[in-house]
Amino acid sequence: MSIEKIESRFRETARNYERLAASAAAVGQVADVLCGCLRAGGKVLFCGNGGSAADAQHFASELTGRFLRDRRPLPALALVCNAATVTSIANDYGYEATFERQVRAIGRPEDALIGISTSGNSPNVLAALRAARDLGMVTVALTGERVGAVDEVSDYCLKVPSAQTPRIQEMHVAVGHMLCELIEEALG
Repeated sequence: MSIEKIESRFRETARNYERLAASAAAVGQVADVLCGCLRAGGKVLFCGNGGSAADAQHFASELTGRFLRDRRPLPALALVCNAATVTSIANDYGYEATFERQVRAIGRPEDALIGISTSGNSPNVLAALRAARDLGMVTVALTGERVGAVDEVSDYCLKVPSAQTPRIQEMHVAVGHMLCELIEEALG
């Protein structure tokens, strides 16, 4: 194992988190908007693929369970969790429709959708964001620093300062945790 490589990666991660601090106002704004949805009786839906699917599950569980303290459960749902639904939609309508069909089935104007895509170009996340927008939902994209198609279909686009998937995913967890903390403080 190369100690130099390990040190280099950790320093890179530290630099990325320093740069991420510049997005504090945008993260706070999104937290406020999500609180507004939840106060209005809405829910927060999450979607993503691969590691972003895991993040979607993670963030939904932090809201429905608890983050830092005991409080009332908040309505949140990861659209990746029901294997029968995801695979039946993918089989019958194509993988691109896996999240869109679910958004159209359960999404309401008082809800929010957070689409997580490291590239900003995941076709099924884009379709879900478009469907959410059609329904009058708040749309939030969580992505990397590159320009992506999600930029055009989200009301709020939280870009983390990296183009490398592992670094983007690390910062997505930090942003998701910050959103959960702010929401919990406001609504707990």
